[in-house]
Amino acid sequence: MLTDPVADMLARIRNANKAMHETVEMPTSRLKQEIARILKEEGYIRDFRVQKGESFDTLVVELKFGRNRERVITGLRRISKPGRRVYAGKDRLPRVLGGMGTAILSTSGGLVTSRTAAERGIGGEVICFVW
Repeated sequence: MLTDPVADMLARIRNANKAMHETVEMPTSRLKQEIARILKEEGYIRDFRVQKGESFDTLVVELKFGRNRERVITGLRRISKPGRRVYAGKDRLPRVLGGMGTAILSTSGGLVTSRTAAERGIGGEVICFVW
């Protein structure tokens, strides 16, 4: 059975966040690096880096917590799955928690947030929601 690498990434981040781990490691891909870049830009994670390995490279994500160890990421959800792709047109872009969360879209211009997609006037595949 083939698993969805993005769903695997989100599950690893969700689990590490719930267990209050500082970092989480996973096999890397360009798509995962772009998702990590957006999470960092939006302030959900502290940082990310790619460690070179012998057989494969590893993506290391540093999670972010508040002053009293409260979680910055309260939820992560995969929307478009390999079995059921979900697309959003430029006039029907998703809003997460009434604009409090972030929707990550895969567009012809790369991975962007729904806010950026609205500014550019483009739609795309809805990858995940983060709040």
